[in-house]
Amino acid sequence: MSFKTFLFPSYEDEGPVYSTVLLVARILFGLLFLTHGYDKLMGHASLADLYADPLGLGSLVSFWLTVFAEVVCSFAVIFGLLQRLALIPMIITMGVAFFVVHGGDVFAVKELSFIYLVVFIGLFITGPGKYSFDATIGNYLLANRRD
Repeated sequence: MSFKTFLFPSYEDEGPVYSTVLLVARILFGLLFLTHGYDKLMGHASLADLYADPLGLGSLVSFWLTVFAEVVCSFAVIFGLLQRLALIPMIITMGVAFFVVHGGDVFAVKELSFIYLVVFIGLFITGPGKYSFDATIGNYLLANRRD
């Protein structure tokens, strides 16, 4: 599998149910994750300087990296546009939340970050499905490839 087909799969052989489930998962979890970023973005004046700095990058950098993952990358996942690349910051954000920020907490406290982490890893593995911009680009590249 080339990097191009990894980013832009064509999904020629997949049935509509498979891709519909991926579409619903992308939209549902993308919108849910987006709400977290939207709340942070709307309260950025009071949150940015006080935000946790689990990796030693500084509160402001950590805050904006989280907002990027939760807002920009959520939109990319919802539309299935460069989904696998967009999921990388989302997976890292939830990995840091689960293992570092809430690392010593009881599972009930870190459960939501674990759920997002598992779903995002699953979406990374499966790809966006045929109802996505990535599949449209993949089909175009497949139809116009030069062998």
